[in-house]
Amino acid sequence: MRRWGIVATFAILLVAAGANAEPQWMTLPPTPSLPKAVQSGYAPVNGIKIWYAAFGRGEPVILLHGGLANADYWGNQVHALQKSYRVIVMDSRGHGRSTRNEQPYGYDLMAADVIGLMDYLEIPKAAIIGWSDGAIIGLDIAMHHPERVSKLFAFAANSDPSGVADIAKSPVFNAFIARAEKEYEKLSPTPYQYKAFLAQITKMWETQPNWTAADLNRITVPTWIADADHDEAIKRTNTEFMAASIPNAGLLLQPQVSHFSFLQDPEQFNTDVLHFLQHVPGK
Repeated sequence: MRRWGIVATFAILLVAAGANAEPQWMTLPPTPSLPKAVQSGYAPVNGIKIWYAAFGRGEPVILLHGGLANADYWGNQVHALQKSYRVIVMDSRGHGRSTRNEQPYGYDLMAADVIGLMDYLEIPKAAIIGWSDGAIIGLDIAMHHPERVSKLFAFAANSDPSGVADIAKSPVFNAFIARAEKEYEKLSPTPYQYKAFLAQITKMWETQPNWTAADLNRITVPTWIADADHDEAIKRTNTEFMAASIPNAGLLLQPQVSHFSFLQDPEQFNTDVLHFLQHVPGK
């Protein structure tokens, strides 16, 4: 009886601990690391140097990270995708290990950087998986260079600044911004310029993109508009607007996660991405 009493007490403690645990969408798991690359280096693109890495073999899939982040954030996805695909990650201009010049940040310019890297790697067309700013860049490419995109999985994008929620009081997003500063100092060729970098990216967020329903309606690339049911940065109405405006687009809302779904529940995120890659016909 005494042993069963101990077991019962332990079970009650576990339940209590679970009840007191933070919801998954309120956590910011550690930034993963990338596996060993088949190829990596710096590509001369549009007057700057873009850091990239490639993994695995097969049809090309390009992963585009969010604002302030770097390619390491895709570590969990690369591990899953490299078994079946040639996976390419890159640091956007001024992010991570990539350099920048005096040109102001803009989604058209960063989309041109992706095209430049594809040219450098001799990739005529690829599937694109984008998160946040990376998803916006993917939409920009699909809009202006549809011949280079076979399909697009756009997670946590917005079509204009009004689609962004107020993140000032979000503990998860503030923790991400603080982490991004430490990662910038570690990786960047200009490690002491984070404050200026953050100010310039924030200006871009406040003014871009500016897509109408007519703009989105021009996208012919097979597209899924995806987001999290607890996204602290993107308004649900804007996500639904984009999915409704892009012809034949899919709408996916991942449960129990936030803007950082791919860190909080990588198994769910990877399963959705693999389903998209394997079952949605490309152009």
